[in-house]
Amino acid sequence: MSKSSGIKNKLSSKKLIPAGKQEALLHILKTRFEKNMNRHKGFDWTNVQTKLRADAGKLGSLNEMEQTGGEPDVVGYDKKSDEYIFYDCSPESPSGRRSFCYDPEALEARKENKPKNSAVGMAAVMGIELLSEEQYRELQKLGKFDAKTSSWIQTPAEIRELGGAIFGDFRYGNVFIYHNGAESYYAARGFRGSLRV
Repeated sequence: MSKSSGIKNKLSSKKLIPAGKQEALLHILKTRFEKNMNRHKGFDWTNVQTKLRADAGKLGSLNEMEQTGGEPDVVGYDKKSDEYIFYDCSPESPSGRRSFCYDPEALEARKENKPKNSAVGMAAVMGIELLSEEQYRELQKLGKFDAKTSSWIQTPAEIRELGGAIFGDFRYGNVFIYHNGAESYYAARGFRGSLRV
């Protein structure tokens, strides 16, 4: 068994949540959906809920997003794949996912003062993906996010191969994309994820 499949198997049973908690989560998601219609104009919650009820694994991933402070919400719909797209929409980078280096390789490379986890590693366990730069910029059109924090985002292979990783934040009325060593971690930097349902 590969390391990555072991991680996924370890999580699959953890992600499934009891029926009562599913209903509580659906209520939270519905309330947030209705309060933030600017993020999904013309969308119908009933259709979203039908998709969620049909996929307990995806609902489990949304629960992980919620439990770690992500405040997931619908931000789009892919007509080709018939999938709703959720992003972490918390005003600041999710509080339960901060002080992580970029990926498992960076975590492994640190010899001292290792963080608890990596952004890419935790995202895989949660069943979500880090936002790409394009997705991060799309999110920022829906409001002001990361005005005090920053979030790791998907890093192009050519940058990662040289030891770097990129992150985004919102300062001085603008979205900034910048870089750090992939092994670095900060109390004010987490990561935002996306999920298709």
